[in-house]
Amino acid sequence: MFHNLAQLIRYRGLIESLVARELKARYRGSVLGFFWSFINPLLLLLVYSFVFEFVLPNRSPEKPYALFLFCGLLPWTWFSSSVLEASGVLISSGNLIKKVLFPAEVLPIVTVLSNMVHFLFGLPILVGFLIYYRRPLELPEILWFPVVLLTQLILTTGMALIVSALTVHFRDLKDILGNLMTFWFFATPIIYPMTGVEKGSLQHTLLNLNPFTHLAISYQELLFYPGNPPGPFGHWSGLVILLFASIGLFLFGYFLFDRLRDSFAEEV
Repeated sequence: MFHNLAQLIRYRGLIESLVARELKARYRGSVLGFFWSFINPLLLLLVYSFVFEFVLPNRSPEKPYALFLFCGLLPWTWFSSSVLEASGVLISSGNLIKKVLFPAEVLPIVTVLSNMVHFLFGLPILVGFLIYYRRPLELPEILWFPVVLLTQLILTTGMALIVSALTVHFRDLKDILGNLMTFWFFATPIIYPMTGVEKGSLQHTLLNLNPFTHLAISYQELLFYPGNPPGPFGHWSGLVILLFASIGLFLFGYFLFDRLRDSFAEEV
């Protein structure tokens, strides 16, 4: 397994070309092309701003609620889109899987990286609105951003490897995932703040067991609560624990993928 894992470095050129092809294919035929990577998150943020500032001005637990929501929704979109797309990436690329020398693990990795590019394109929109609402980013804390990004990348890649390998043998998993991701979204403090959940309660314990809870809170503390994160010590200890857990999940995901690799060609 570790030998095959080390070979990923040799495939970096292939990964880069496949990511570029994926991004080009997504907007092929559109007039604005890659500009949709900026326009989509901008329109989404404008919609939330309109709803929670003009339609439901007194229903939001945080002010401005649209920004609070977007700080968790943007990384969640990267995570959920990667996992859902990875569930069918091996099946839809059966012609590549059947080639003996093609590294199948590249396909779910490409899915994760292409969605990460869209996430990064959405960040300038979010930062622009943070500046507009006079919520400046604090330099000491923003230095943690690469750690949060790396943690999510490793976690998402591990999930994508597991889901892509299992879906080849259990096709129903692809349909189940849609409902599972919806449940996972509402079980994560994205549309509500973690500070609104009573500490020590069953709900608080269950939320802490959710790995994406720690990512969502980390993004919120970096972008929405700069200089004044909720809680006496912030949430960085949970993020560091999640980083090591994500590495373990990635290694398990690659192990599972490597064990099932020989059966992919027959099943697709």
